[in-house]
Amino acid sequence: MRAAVCREYGPPEVVHVEEFPTPEPQPDQVGVRVHAAAVNYSDVLLVAGEYQIKVPPPFVPGSEFAGVVETVGADVTGVSVGDRVFGTGMVGAFGEVAVARAAGITRTPDGIADTVAAAFGVAHRTSYHMLRSVARLQPGEQLVVLGAGGGVGLAAVQLGAALGATVTAVASSARKLEVAAVNGATHLIDHRANDLRKALKETLPDGADVVIDPVGGDLAEPALRSLRWRGRFVTVGYAAGSIPRIPLNLVLLKGIQIGGMQLRDLGTHAPDELQRNERELMELFAAGRAVPHIGASFTFDETAAALRYVADGHAIGKIVLEIAP
Repeated sequence: MRAAVCREYGPPEVVHVEEFPTPEPQPDQVGVRVHAAAVNYSDVLLVAGEYQIKVPPPFVPGSEFAGVVETVGADVTGVSVGDRVFGTGMVGAFGEVAVARAAGITRTPDGIADTVAAAFGVAHRTSYHMLRSVARLQPGEQLVVLGAGGGVGLAAVQLGAALGATVTAVASSARKLEVAAVNGATHLIDHRANDLRKALKETLPDGADVVIDPVGGDLAEPALRSLRWRGRFVTVGYAAGSIPRIPLNLVLLKGIQIGGMQLRDLGTHAPDELQRNERELMELFAAGRAVPHIGASFTFDETAAALRYVADGHAIGKIVLEIAP
């Protein structure tokens, strides 16, 4: 098969589309003919050898894909050859064929394009689980989302509005904020053009109920300061490149609750919540109320350019590779 292959750690340009052995599914896996794949910042880090989990080269990067089931492992039930599906894995999505555990595969709802399905899984699942299970967001609450132009941040804007919250989107450009507004944000703050602490105070004089932070860095503390008494701060990632140090006296004085979540842990520690969240989210997806914003699409041969686009911070929402349009 043809695949985008990383043969050595480095910048996005080390990835080249070439012939690579077609993976064979294990007994609990399925093989999927990939039609579309999504590009995430974690893919950039894996290629650079800077992710918390290292994958030895050579490997095919890519963690999200959508397509048609082509082969089924001996122990797999409930999935058949010919089913339209989307799924996730640590690597392997940037190839003509991807394998994944059957438990990580979901049928694509009728009427949903493969490009949309490929872009849906990680960002929307992460956002919904952290809003529903960690932040426990309630209708009528004030929600602040940092990094509102990124995949997880924009999904949190959309889903927060769907759950009945009033959303304040914080992003680094007017264009990103325009997209956030289309996806349900009521208040918009460009943190590069404003003092974030002051802007949040002016926007939410009574304080926020929940802050979702997939960015970290210098934005975390002023956002945490915007919380009202017993507000909830949820840390999701550190796209800014640095892990913030939070003065714990702020947590004490306001009775703030700080939470975090890794998506893979929810199924281990709270399987009932995971099933409830998944059911609710798929209902929103099928109804068109939870749809990823695709900011740019690239061809298969442009995989390195797509990774560079994400690495340089140009992405708004999700970036998609059309493997087999």
